[in-house]
Parts: sequence; structure tokens; C-alpha cells
Amino acid sequence: MTNILLILVLQLVYVPLLTLRTIFLVKNLTMFAAVFGILEMLIYVFGLSLVFNGDQSLLAMVVYAVGFGLGMFLGTKIENKLAIGYVYVTINTQNKNQELIDTLRINGFAITTFVGEGRDSNRYKYEILAKRNREKELFDLVESIEPKAFIISYEPKSFKGGFLVDRMRKIAKMK
Repeated sequence: MTNILLILVLQLVYVPLLTLRTIFLVKNLTMFAAVFGILEMLIYVFGLSLVFNGDQSLLAMVVYAVGFGLGMFLGTKIENKLAIGYVYVTINTQNKNQELIDTLRINGFAITTFVGEGRDSNRYKYEILAKRNREKELFDLVESIEPKAFIISYEPKSFKGGFLVDRMRKIAKMK
């Protein structure tokens, strides 16, 4: 029974590491990905050896699979809490909303505005690059001021220049 519990615990550690390693690779954080990969493989080999050691019980195999599924859930929750990276948010409204623009800027969001031609009238587009851990805050602010706004959020892979990058460099120099 000890082996069964150990298999479950190992999966609950191994799979979140796998999830985070994959995300670090996608975000080009290769040093973190390499370290997590080493830990992940050590745990993987040890856990798999427990499953196939001795009597190869069906229960051990089922617990291994269930642990994998629970580990995926846990890894996703951890990654969402870390919210590594940035989001590029586009907001579209029917009317120019100066209150929305001012509120977002007061709350530290860099915003660029555009006027575009819609099917029936002009549309107003706002573009924002923000840290991913502030995405919900941004959505909540927009929703509270402009409930009918159309909002799209993307995760940019890379970017260069601009207001946010300049601000990040200044903050890094002050540290």
C-alpha cells in the first residue's frame, strides 16, 4: 500500500513539473525548462519502476494513470497562479469611452486607441500589452465601465520596443 501512495505522490509532483517545463519551453525560458526536465525525468523513472516492480498490479497502474490526470489539473492550476508572460488585449467599443481610457491608464495599463470603420458606423479599438497576472484585473475594469465591449486576449511570443519594454528596462536598472 505504501508503494501505491508513493506512486500517486510522485505523479502529483512529476506531471506539474512536466506541465511547467512545457510552458517554459514555449515561453523560451530554456534554463528553467532544463532544470525542470532533469527533475521530471528522475521522478518519472523512479515512479515507473515502482509500477513495473514485482507483481505489476493493476491497482498500481490505475493509480499511476489517475495520478497523471490529477497532476495535469494541478500543473495547470499552478501555471495559472504563476501567470508567466504577457497578454495582448484588444478591446472594441461602439463609442469612444474616455472614462475607460483614463481608468485603464490610472491603473497602470498602457493603452493605444484607434478609430476604425465598422459595417454600420465607426468603431473604437483599444490595444493593451499587460502582464498576464493582471489579465483578470484588466477584464474586470473593462467590464465595469464598458459591459458591451468586445475583448480579445492573445499571448504574444515575443515583442520589441515600445512603452512597456522601456518601462521594464528602467525598473531593471533601478534594482
